[in-house]
Amino acid sequence: MAERGFEHLEFYKASLQLLRAAYRLAAGLPDFERYNLADQMRRAATSILLNIAEGYGRYHYLERLRFLYIARGSLNELHSAFIVAEQLTYCDAEQLEWVRTHRETIERQLNGYIRSVRNQQTGKAEYGDTYLAESPLTYDAFDLDHETNP
Repeated sequence: MAERGFEHLEFYKASLQLLRAAYRLAAGLPDFERYNLADQMRRAATSILLNIAEGYGRYHYLERLRFLYIARGSLNELHSAFIVAEQLTYCDAEQLEWVRTHRETIERQLNGYIRSVRNQQTGKAEYGDTYLAESPLTYDAFDLDHETNP
């Protein structure tokens, strides 16, 4: 059976629910939080989804893993933002518990997907087991001992 795309992954769908919750809460925060907590929540929620999608689109397993790890980090960042919001009474304990439950489910599914990617090791035969990267640029350092004025 062929893969159907990242949008069919259960943890991606669940992450969309978290995104909507984060945006709803962010929209209701006080104006002085617009560029602080609200912005951070929106960016973390969006990062989860975008990194899942980008990782899904990568061929080499190590590249996929890198983006999936970032998505997992953003998932925990968003959870922490909801903890902050609850501590500042912007949301209640029930909302925080909903987020916690969703985060645990998403993280469990994401970890399973990470294990699967790690076990398949797509691209290892063609490219080895190191990260794919362009050759680093080298620059000649300016010689400070060299006199520049004739």
